[in-house]
Amino acid sequence: MILITCPGCRLKLNSEKTGFSQDYDASLACLDVLYQLTAFTLSPGEPDFIHQIVVDTYRAQHHAPNDKPVSITFALIGLYLVFEKGYTGRQVQLAHMTLAKRNREWPNFKNPRKKNAVTVQDVLEEPGTDNHRVTIMRWAEAVWADWEPEHEAIRKLVETYLFV
Repeated sequence: MILITCPGCRLKLNSEKTGFSQDYDASLACLDVLYQLTAFTLSPGEPDFIHQIVVDTYRAQHHAPNDKPVSITFALIGLYLVFEKGYTGRQVQLAHMTLAKRNREWPNFKNPRKKNAVTVQDVLEEPGTDNHRVTIMRWAEAVWADWEPEHEAIRKLVETYLFV
């Protein structure tokens, strides 16, 4: 085992996996933690589809320089809709589907300099389903706050393409 630091969230994990993702600015060890969490968020009976919030939060926190602009734009729009408009994960998923029908070039947002200390590992460390939900929302809100310099640009995109 070796201590690996995730470049996206700075989570330090002891792991046998020493590599890094090509799809995220993340260590493979951090991705494993995400996959453990998604096993919970994709479980049956999750009416608000909190999984969408997890996916958007992880993408926003682990935005890689080679990401397609649509990836980070949709993640930030998802977080905007949750925290500024009160959407559920299911409503965000439907908004993403609406946006995907619009064939356009999306802006490429740059990573914020500030990185929040809340990570996907913090969610898994909370015992119980209700605590997971609360911690997911705390994590998502912290990541959304990191992107504060882009909030106005995201608001304008939402108003232009979703009319909300």
